[in-house]
Amino acid sequence: MDHDSAVSSGFLASFFIVYFGILAAILVFFVWLYWRIFEKAGYSGALSLINLFPGIGNLACVLILAFGQWPIEQRLAGVQGGGTFTPPPSPPPSGPPTLTPTPPPPPPPNPPGELPA
Repeated sequence: MDHDSAVSSGFLASFFIVYFGILAAILVFFVWLYWRIFEKAGYSGALSLINLFPGIGNLACVLILAFGQWPIEQRLAGVQGGGTFTPPPSPPPSGPPTLTPTPPPPPPPNPPGELPA
């Protein structure tokens, strides 16, 4: 292997490493972006993983968001229309549980024939 082909091989290897690194960063950004959009629309954020399918993933996400009825819209219609809307249960409290202090037990009664102190 002569010097020119070794240099060109090294250049191509570095180029592809940088190229695929940038592509991976863009893909991660779009998955994160769609995750937030799906959550704000009321869907599960995991639907953003459809973007991992090359070619049709991004199109599928856009079609779901454009033509699907969003769960958040259904909840809003239930609230505004006087329908039977039940809000989701509230999440459990975070942090350590709070303990309420209990009063000390009353002192034992005096034995018969003894005067109180």
